[in-house]
Amino acid sequence: MEEDEESTSSVTKSLTADEEAILGKQDSRLVSAFQALKLEKDAKKNWDLFYKRNETRFFKDRHWTTREFEALVAGSEEKVLFEVGCGVGNFFFPLLEESKKLFVYACDFSDRAIEFVKNDSRFDSSKIIAFRADITTDDLSINVPEGSVDIVTLIFVLSAIHPEKFVQSVKNIHKVLKPGGLVLFRDYGLHDMAQLRFKPGHKIADNFYMRQDGTRSYYFTTDEIEHMFSKAGFDKKSLSYVHRRTVNKKEQIDVPRIFVQAEFVKNLTNKALCV
Repeated sequence: MEEDEESTSSVTKSLTADEEAILGKQDSRLVSAFQALKLEKDAKKNWDLFYKRNETRFFKDRHWTTREFEALVAGSEEKVLFEVGCGVGNFFFPLLEESKKLFVYACDFSDRAIEFVKNDSRFDSSKIIAFRADITTDDLSINVPEGSVDIVTLIFVLSAIHPEKFVQSVKNIHKVLKPGGLVLFRDYGLHDMAQLRFKPGHKIADNFYMRQDGTRSYYFTTDEIEHMFSKAGFDKKSLSYVHRRTVNKKEQIDVPRIFVQAEFVKNLTNKALCV
């Protein structure tokens, strides 16, 4: 029987000597500059191919989100939710089943993912507007009215984007949120098990890696997340590392994971975004 254990902390995982050696070996052979540029150029194509191979089977529906983010179901008033990087709807479809007082905007980098969303039997065009978008460059207010959103979710999304585009992506999200609106964030944390599994030849830059399928993954510290959102015009509400373990004693499985989880508020003073 599997058991999940989860705790929060202000610090990430401490590395053993063997784990430090693994990270050191990753630097022995880096992704070439040519290959790194090609990965950036082909980012959309690689995610389209990901969904072509996996369709709707890869990710499980995320029923844990209301436990981790009470703001999703708090209060009795209707809310507008914008899920950035919606994939095939594993986040918002279960949420709509639980709360009837939501209107959902949902975007993804992959056209194929959006096709799966719209073809899902749970898709209701009166409650959901789904569209393809590149949050690093697109004006999101073309599809989502400026200042109209109560909650934006960024769940395992920014890690797939080039680090140089993090701040601009968050600024673009800032535009569609109401003053006082929330961003709910969860993503991979520094020294997560998945980071330690990369072999030499997969590291692009500090904490940024290429997977076998050409998609990419970044591993965050809490400090850089706070700095990024501050530059984009947000105030911190909560921010911590999440230490999660899946344990199956019978099968002798103990899988430790490290995530970063946070809530940020669009500040009410509209301070300059060019800090």
